Amino acid sequence: MFFAQYYLDCLSQASYMIADETTGQAVVVDPRRDVTEYLADADAHGFKVVGVINTHFHADFVAGHLEMAARTGAWIGYGSRAETEYPIRKLTEGETISLGDVTLKIMETPGHTPESISVQVYEHGDDTAPYGVLTGDALFIGDVGRPDLLASIGVTADELGAMLHDSVQNKLMGLPDEVRVFPAHGAGSSCGKNLSSEKQSTIGEQRTTNYACAPMGQDEFIALVTAGQSAAPGYFVYDATLNRQDHELFDPAAAPRPLSAEEFATRRAEGAVVLDARSPQEFAAGHLRGSVNVPADGRFAEQAGTVLPADADLLVLAPQNREEEIVTRLARIGFDRVSGYLRGPEDALVTLADEVTPASRLTAAQLRTALEGENPPVVLDVRNCGERGENGLIEGALHIALGELPLRLDEIPTDQALVLHCAGGHRSSIAASLLRHRGFTDVSDILGGYAAWALLDAPAAV
Repeated sequence: MFFAQYYLDCLSQASYMIADETTGQAVVVDPRRDVTEYLADADAHGFKVVGVINTHFHADFVAGHLEMAARTGAWIGYGSRAETEYPIRKLTEGETISLGDVTLKIMETPGHTPESISVQVYEHGDDTAPYGVLTGDALFIGDVGRPDLLASIGVTADELGAMLHDSVQNKLMGLPDEVRVFPAHGAGSSCGKNLSSEKQSTIGEQRTTNYACAPMGQDEFIALVTAGQSAAPGYFVYDATLNRQDHELFDPAAAPRPLSAEEFATRRAEGAVVLDARSPQEFAAGHLRGSVNVPADGRFAEQAGTVLPADADLLVLAPQNREEEIVTRLARIGFDRVSGYLRGPEDALVTLADEVTPASRLTAAQLRTALEGENPPVVLDVRNCGERGENGLIEGALHIALGELPLRLDEIPTDQALVLHCAGGHRSSIAASLLRHRGFTDVSDILGGYAAWALLDAPAAV
């Protein structure tokens, strides 16, 4: 048996290839949209990809099933409840897929979504226990898939929670302890709240360490797994819908082209949104007025999908020689409307100097002084709820998590100065740039975030 995990850190996303080395038949599970790596591995090992399985309709990325099928002729498999615009193979409870001696067996494990499945992997068809189980978003390491995402339109969180209770407590926990667990996501994903950074585990380890795998009744389970979930990024429903549709394929060779400063300025004037992927420090030093800052060094695609509408025409201003990377990362979440990118950003900003402006950033000490003045600013905390409870907060601060900000702008005063903060200064730069883009005029953020604020009253080191 050939078994490979492909892990994409910026989306905390795992995909898999399983093959029988004797027959050369392979199946890819939960592929991302840029499929070159899977095809290269299959070619290097002499495999033919005969099938592509999505464990569910993913909400946090656009899967690469259509690209894989177009390149290989493979069938596309989903759980039996899935309905799509393209032909699929509906996989049912207990169904087996033979790749030779290597065999896959389907478990229907709804709850994160109604059509969710898990895939048991048998190294030999007559093995009494599977080598491992690909659990999709039903079971993570340290957590389970949240049942409250809006991706499952028409099904309530309680209905999904009841399904998830059965899937986790009865089906997955019914497997032997030694079975390896391979989830579709790891730490940082918004598909759960307590995901581990480990890339694999076992059923036995999860039985003893995962809070949601301890024996409990349905009501207790639902209350436990739905409590404390952060806001889902705004693009999740868009991607879950797109994954059902027969959409255009991603072609890296047809990626947007570099634009001259003049072409860039023209498209910006026509209404395209400038997405500036440089660091908060570079952005603050000087950026095109109205740009939205989402730094490349971070959870770029997820954060871009949080603050930008999916139907926006985008212009990319990226760190030098990372333009095509940024375009690919946007394509992974279905943001294909990139008009082009600005190569050589520093030179171009000189050319467009009349449109360049700095971003206001305050030190924690400057904020404290401002709060003690006659016209104190409104402090806006864009961290998630859990961060405030664990680490403390600035008294009197308005709290709107970054994931909720685009939908709650009407709660923010327009006639007072605003100072934003997150934990360390990354998300606050994103949030502050979004507010400026949306018309707020007096907006700053805190250098170093809440961590810098907390140090103001920290005892001096001895």
